[in-house]
Amino acid sequence: MKTKKIWLGLSLSLMLAATACGTNNKTADSGSSDTKSYKIAISQYVEHPSLDATREGFLAALKDAGIVEGENLKVDLENAQADASNNLSIAQKIAADKNDLVLGIATPSAQALVQAGGKDTPVLFAAVTDPIDAKIVTDLEHPGGNVSGASDTNPEATTRLMTFISEQFPNVKKLGLIINEGEPNAVVMADTAKKELDKHGIELVKAAITNTSEVKQAAESLVGRVDALYITLDNSVVSAVDTIIQTANDNKIPFFSADRDTVEKGAFATVGFKYYDHGYQVGQMAVEVLKNGAKPGDMKVAMQEKLDLIINLKAAAAQGVEVTDAMKAEVSDPDNNIIQ
Repeated sequence: MKTKKIWLGLSLSLMLAATACGTNNKTADSGSSDTKSYKIAISQYVEHPSLDATREGFLAALKDAGIVEGENLKVDLENAQADASNNLSIAQKIAADKNDLVLGIATPSAQALVQAGGKDTPVLFAAVTDPIDAKIVTDLEHPGGNVSGASDTNPEATTRLMTFISEQFPNVKKLGLIINEGEPNAVVMADTAKKELDKHGIELVKAAITNTSEVKQAAESLVGRVDALYITLDNSVVSAVDTIIQTANDNKIPFFSADRDTVEKGAFATVGFKYYDHGYQVGQMAVEVLKNGAKPGDMKVAMQEKLDLIINLKAAAAQGVEVTDAMKAEVSDPDNNIIQ
């Protein structure tokens, strides 16, 4: 009986010891899985679908890499609401803060962040049409310094859209453009569009604005003077695109845009891509910087290569456009890019 009690006691002691060892190992494992915490700042020039989708895609790429807002990521999100003085103040505030990385969404925001400096903080940009013309970088292949990112345009997209208009809309002799010429990105795209339109004998008629509140009047001023409407990646204009859509629908004028989000909202067609994917692409660059120590200056500026014609059938009906089989045939991915 005593022998049995002794063996029972030894067994219990061994079980307790094993349990204690298991607990210690578990604690050690959980401690080793702790991740680093990050702090980033995002300066967005204005709220509109394309820029919002860019930001969402950027944060999604970080999340997929284990950098999650509210867990190991703190995000300082600033929005200038298309105000130049706000934009500059935001950039100066961000430069004075300590961040692991900063992101400028849209050309004015990226320009201000670069100009404000910020010591050695890595700077990425997104939704910038021409980073060289905007003096954000001096070389696309080798940006140098601490700045890189992705351009949200490919000149081929503008060229293809103008060619589509000239071939599929023979009655369009004048194309109306609402534009804020204070935005360098808008001017670059307008110049590209004009060069292509000139080849086809189509006149580009501009209606200039200086702020978002003037967009409606500018759109209405083109009615009766042009055969179709067009806008570039112009933040001031895109922010008030609902008024252009309404004008186009009321007057049965085909409306072409430079971004997919505006087509989803009610423009008829574009050649483009999803801004969410564009933001995700820049987010992947951010992961390389944050987790792997990559230097932005060594990362070439990315560009959108996968382009497709995107058309909105409901918008076509509202604007008096007959969508032909020839138009549909130009869409490479009809399941995703012919919007019902």
